[in-house]
Amino acid sequence: MAATVIDAFPFVSPRYVDSHCHLAGDEFVADLDQVVARARAAGVMQALVVLDAGSDEEASRVPTLRALWPALRFSAGIHPHRAGDYATDLGRVHTIVGAALDRHEAIRALGEIGLDYHYDFAPRDVQQEVFRLQVELARARDLPVIIHTREADADTVRILREAGGGTVRGVFHCFTGDEALARAALDLGFFVSFSGIATFPRAEALREVARFVPADRRLIETDSPYLAPPPHRGKRNEPAWVARVAEVLSEALGEPLPAFAASTTKNFAMVFEHDRSTSSTA
Repeated sequence: MAATVIDAFPFVSPRYVDSHCHLAGDEFVADLDQVVARARAAGVMQALVVLDAGSDEEASRVPTLRALWPALRFSAGIHPHRAGDYATDLGRVHTIVGAALDRHEAIRALGEIGLDYHYDFAPRDVQQEVFRLQVELARARDLPVIIHTREADADTVRILREAGGGTVRGVFHCFTGDEALARAALDLGFFVSFSGIATFPRAEALREVARFVPADRRLIETDSPYLAPPPHRGKRNEPAWVARVAEVLSEALGEPLPAFAASTTKNFAMVFEHDRSTSSTA
């Protein structure tokens, strides 16, 4: 595998990667430079920032983010909560997401996308069609997808199989499902990412799922600004605290922390460090 940007910091050990955060959101505007500084001081060498493909405000913050933290990678997509915005003109999905993907070469994935039947902020049939269209676009662009699924596992897996054509890969982010969903994700060739939820005292069942997932398919994330791990519960989450996710999971899995951090870092590179410079759509 080619060297990645994190290899430029051999003096930091362990080294972490936050595979999913929302640093372009309003929550980080006031102190973004301090958030980045804390992350790097904690040994977080890289992160993936998830963008709302339809948000000009988030897009406008990308240059500042890249200047503060050149190692950042980005994704863009339409979250299922926003699917209703496209209900009357589904043709806009490819237009809006395609334009977001083309903005700069640091976009390395399409997402987060998927289905959310817990809140049902958009009708389920609309969520499914917006999801399907984005999976088809990812397939055409040869991009990994970042999956959000909540109380919609069967439909999520079905659409990935149908629209993905057996070639679309990516990450089931902020995983909270059972072993059956993890198995389905792995069978599809996906990685499984664990957030601060896996550190909660009552999350032993989720930690058991983490034990089931092979080391070469695990990722860790914060989903900042949400889901802060203990002892930070109730506070705004931030990438620095991915180290706590790594500490708790490595202990639960019986793996040395440096080895666990190294494997999740390597896995991140496997998913998101592909070179888009030779792509006709980059």
